[in-house]
Amino acid sequence: MAAQGRIVWVSGPAVRADGMSDAKMYETVVVGNSKLVGEVIRLTGDVAFIQVYESTSGLKPGEPVIGTGNPLSVLLGPGIIGQLYDGIQRPLRELSKASGSFIGRGITTTPVDMTKKYHFVPTVSNGDVVHPGNVIGTVQETDLIEHSIMVPPEHPGGVISNMVSEGDYDLETEIAKTEKDGETIVLKMYHKWPVRKPRPYKNRYDPTVPLLTGQRVIDTFFPIAKGGTGSIPGAFGTGKTVTLHQIAKWADSQVVVYIGCGERGNEMTEVLVEFPHLKDPRSGKPLMDRTVLVANTSNMPVAAREASIYTGVTIAEYYRDMGKDVVLVADSTSRWAEALREMSGRLEEMPAEEGYPSYLASRLAEFYERAGRVRATGSPDRDGSVTLVGAVSPSGGDFTEPVTTHTMRFIKTFWALDAKLAYSRHYPSINWMNSYSGYLADISKWWGENINEDWLSLRSEAYGVLQREDTLKEIVRLLGPEALPDEEKLILEIARMIKIGLLQQNSFDDVDTYCSPEKQYKLLKLLVDFYNRGQQALKEGAELSDIRAMSIIGSLLKARMEVKDDEMPKLEQLDKEMQEQFKAITGVKISN
Repeated sequence: MAAQGRIVWVSGPAVRADGMSDAKMYETVVVGNSKLVGEVIRLTGDVAFIQVYESTSGLKPGEPVIGTGNPLSVLLGPGIIGQLYDGIQRPLRELSKASGSFIGRGITTTPVDMTKKYHFVPTVSNGDVVHPGNVIGTVQETDLIEHSIMVPPEHPGGVISNMVSEGDYDLETEIAKTEKDGETIVLKMYHKWPVRKPRPYKNRYDPTVPLLTGQRVIDTFFPIAKGGTGSIPGAFGTGKTVTLHQIAKWADSQVVVYIGCGERGNEMTEVLVEFPHLKDPRSGKPLMDRTVLVANTSNMPVAAREASIYTGVTIAEYYRDMGKDVVLVADSTSRWAEALREMSGRLEEMPAEEGYPSYLASRLAEFYERAGRVRATGSPDRDGSVTLVGAVSPSGGDFTEPVTTHTMRFIKTFWALDAKLAYSRHYPSINWMNSYSGYLADISKWWGENINEDWLSLRSEAYGVLQREDTLKEIVRLLGPEALPDEEKLILEIARMIKIGLLQQNSFDDVDTYCSPEKQYKLLKLLVDFYNRGQQALKEGAELSDIRAMSIIGSLLKARMEVKDDEMPKLEQLDKEMQEQFKAITGVKISN
């Protein structure tokens, strides 16, 4: 029996209702005469505390609260790709048609168009036995996504009957029935799933396959694996959003879920205006043909901001179960944590550090634990992954604040954005001394087998130069550059070349916006070879001034923007020119 109570107290998005003894934790309820959507987040006796996902202005004590008997769930089926949702999977385009530019309260609509027909191709026949997770048919959702219709994970399975033939059907069509132990269950092209409950899988793989983003500082120096977790913390203006856009656009995944969680409206507008016009770089089709947007800006109800993270990750897990690689980008988890803090304050809970609730760390852990590369349940065998990348917006760029420090406990790749680098126009402004990746050892085998086996040693040598330069900078500040021997002055010069020729990347340049793994390796090798040949030349008596004057340096620094991914012979030509120029300066010195 559904719980029925009445409002006794309202404070912002938090509502208290009595007479709710039949309610369950995390049950969805309908609040007030306006029929607002809410969720039970605490039960004390017959009093329920409810967070309301819409504006509560005008709610009065005495208005009814009616339970639905179901937890907050999302609808999973064809039609999700290309949609723009709010935090609880309401399609914003449909809501705006119903109520104009300012979305009204209490409007209900389906998350996808239930009347649109899809061409369904069955993959099982009448009499076949199916189990939870089995694929029973496919539909072409967009030009880029073939959508697998699966038996829901909590379905008991059984023998298929009444299977429809290949044809065009809408989502409400009964495409099959299953019979088991005398019970008949209807299957449709969609099912619902609670957002706070991770979807099951058969087994989880180690993170050994890199998620290639085409961004050199990420792929070469601080890589992330498919099914991995990463975080981009940075102060205002350091380029978090552009970096996330680049990952969403270029990562080698089949599906992108972009969550705008509590960001400013104008930033989210940029995403909404830009994404529909972007082309998928590999197919030339619109990027929206493989993207889901969840928008919950800072002026939208704060409680829905908390739900938007779970809505997004549940959709990501659904496409993972089809055997697809999914990248979920959350911008930003700091605003999500602020929503937790506000709700906690309304509920008069004891605050922990900086006013955040004491369960902030466990909620962050719950979110990041839903990443992974897995074997899906059911047949046929399917391997999919969900890679989670969360932006963090610490006030004033302070990485010691609670959201950043707790996030660092649960993620393995940390891309620390630096305001000084951003203000000096070095983008992406990922600080190579503060960032790290826990996947280097795991994915080095992939690079060794697919690109070159000396990738890891070259990367370590280049990173060693950057670390040595960081130490030498202190000596230069105290004593001036002349206090250094030529070998160490050369390290400063090579570090400058690595920063300009490898770490910097122009996302608005047609050639430089994406860099293939092969090109990344060749550029890295050229710069490390220049360093080793330079050190050798100094030992053979060459002057540092001669090395600095070499014309090849300019060519090496411009190669990232002048050599396209399909022009690798040009990089080999640069290597030959480098050898000739080093021979020239060492030969001249020795003959003198």
